[in-house]
Amino acid sequence: MPAQDTGAAQTDWQPSEVQRERDAWRRRQTRRSAAIAATSTIVLLGVVAAFVVTSPGWERVKETYFDWDKAVDSFPAVLEGLWLNIRVMVVCAIVIVILSLTIAVMRTVRGPVAFPLRLLGTVYVDVFRGLPLLLVLFLLGFGGPALDLTGLPTSALFWGCAALVLSYSAYVAEVFRAGIESVHPSQRLAGRSLGLSYAQTLRHVVLPQAWRRVLPPLMNDLVSLQKDSGLIAVLGVIDAIRAAQIETARDFNYTPYVVAGFLFICLTIPMARLTDRYARKQGFHGAGGML
Repeated sequence: MPAQDTGAAQTDWQPSEVQRERDAWRRRQTRRSAAIAATSTIVLLGVVAAFVVTSPGWERVKETYFDWDKAVDSFPAVLEGLWLNIRVMVVCAIVIVILSLTIAVMRTVRGPVAFPLRLLGTVYVDVFRGLPLLLVLFLLGFGGPALDLTGLPTSALFWGCAALVLSYSAYVAEVFRAGIESVHPSQRLAGRSLGLSYAQTLRHVVLPQAWRRVLPPLMNDLVSLQKDSGLIAVLGVIDAIRAAQIETARDFNYTPYVVAGFLFICLTIPMARLTDRYARKQGFHGAGGML
């Protein structure tokens, strides 16, 4: 058949009556499912709202936690504190990726000569995964400045960031290590057979595959870091939580805490949805070995 005839045939194609009925049925089912989901959600939220609003202490709670005027007054200060949280998260995330990848490589190096590196990496991961983050913040935030180490800042912000980096690097290092070890040994052998050194094989063959596999859990860790950046407030750093605490201390109205929580939610939910979307995409394309 000539090419123009083939194109005309494709242009003139129309779905059969059975196909059109099937498509119409699917659209009806989709609209029906959406209507049921919306109705059930509205009913559930209405029941919860009615239960809360009719409770005996609702008026007191409303006045203490949901004061609109207080929210407006405290919003600029809390937002300015949130900007510090964002900067802390970005800087710490970059350092965490570099440090954790280094530790993961140390733990996966083979041979007896590299045993001290593997031991050091293992001890680091075991210690900082075993210590609560809040305890690390207290130890470094109050003990670090007292050491007065030459060349290091004594600010609570610096040592709070250091605590976040040390704690999170232990967890992220294990994510990287799992990704590296999930790459089949044949990939390493193939790289070496092509004349690549161990470091070249790791850089050009193993790490690119491991990175794609561990990216979803790394994004989840980033979401957690966004929230935990607020813990530096325990050291007196004026971030969103500390700013909310200062605003609350003026009249003991806790609305600024609600404002801070709302801003953190606005920050973390988009990242969480992006993580879910990427994870589904990876699963759909069959990224075997995704953690």
